[in-house]
Amino acid sequence: MKSVVRVASGQGFWGDWLAAPRRQVEGGPVDYLMLDYLAEVTMSILQKQKERDPTMGYARDFVGAIDSVLEAVTQRGVRVIANAGGVNPRACGDAILALADQRGVRGKLKLGVVTGDDLLPRLDQLIGEGHALANMDTGEPLSTVRDRVLSANAYIGSVPIVDALGFGANIVITGRSTDTALTMAPLRYEFGWKADDWDRLAAGIIAGHIIECGAQCSGGNCLHEWQTVPDLANVGYPIVEAKADGSFEIVKHPNTGGRISVPSVTEQLVYEMGDPHAYITPDVVADFTSIRLEASGQDRVRISGIRGAPATDKLKVSIAYRAGFKAVGTLVYSWPDAMAKATLADQVLRDRFKLLGMSFDTILTEYVGVNATHGPLSGDGRDANEVQLRIGVRSGDKTMVERFTRELAPLVLNGPPSVTGFAGGRPKVEEIVAYWPALIDKTVVMPEVEILE
Repeated sequence: MKSVVRVASGQGFWGDWLAAPRRQVEGGPVDYLMLDYLAEVTMSILQKQKERDPTMGYARDFVGAIDSVLEAVTQRGVRVIANAGGVNPRACGDAILALADQRGVRGKLKLGVVTGDDLLPRLDQLIGEGHALANMDTGEPLSTVRDRVLSANAYIGSVPIVDALGFGANIVITGRSTDTALTMAPLRYEFGWKADDWDRLAAGIIAGHIIECGAQCSGGNCLHEWQTVPDLANVGYPIVEAKADGSFEIVKHPNTGGRISVPSVTEQLVYEMGDPHAYITPDVVADFTSIRLEASGQDRVRISGIRGAPATDKLKVSIAYRAGFKAVGTLVYSWPDAMAKATLADQVLRDRFKLLGMSFDTILTEYVGVNATHGPLSGDGRDANEVQLRIGVRSGDKTMVERFTRELAPLVLNGPPSVTGFAGGRPKVEEIVAYWPALIDKTVVMPEVEILE
């Protein structure tokens, strides 16, 4: 057994810094590279891509990321775990094997592809068997929007990833696993943590929670210290250095920018936390209130004292469904009286909607530079040099939203003066994808591991 296992974060979301994976495997010793690509809305985007092309539906940036770290994987034994499979993990695996063929290293790769999280093909069967998949916020059964569902994925835990590692996979690709499982799984595998070793499992979950968003815990997006965080252009992504007893340190490679500190780690710790006494995952319920954080060196924070409790008998399901259409348009008004001009433009638009018999489910106006962030807590903006009027509408009637897109540009000549920012053309109509969180019995979700070579 290794005395210390190093898990490096290389992506915090689909769209993160493409250079990060290679920098992590080349900047110093790491055992595992963890790449987190998925968010709730991402699954619906990927499902639409798969509907258009059955070979799509995964995070395509992952192929380039693997290309950049192939030497580390095939020559130095670094293992990669990623939820890049989206709604089509097998196609993602095939793309990696095709890359390996091109690079002449296919014989050195063994892929573990985890499936079973995608409930969309079974949705009608599950509802028919009495699984209401009720909205966790409203209590409504999923049947009320079933005909508009785009995707439905259960959050699976670490067990199938551990199994894939046990089968010898040096790259593990999952669909909608929990973000934290990507880090906890290699620790559970390396240290042999048992299924009821609640405190250690909770430690693995919290380690994963801290590094799941990439550089957000190493100085990026850090409110407490943002003015003094050094060299963000060269920011170092976080690494977990874990021990078998469940204690671990958050570090980054030397000669990189950013900062690992108690404040930077704490800000990430409370991100999307929910109940601090009960952070629920498929593997364990972690207690955030028991955690101790202490600076243990330059750019090094030690975390210990973590407590865990048995997991529940449910899995969370992320469901996306069509919820109408929207469009958002902007115009910029300049000094003098920029705010007054923008306010008048908004009123002209609303009056014109009435004149033309146009109605919407929602009309939202924001004045960027004045109140878009702080809303009613903002000042009146009377001294602003420039104000961006941002107005959006939503409706179940796509035709009505399309009519809105044609009403903004005329204000350039028949609205208030001192206007700019209209060169981008008319607003675009977009389909609204809404989120439906639900729970389902663990017993009906059956993850599987396929080995590809």
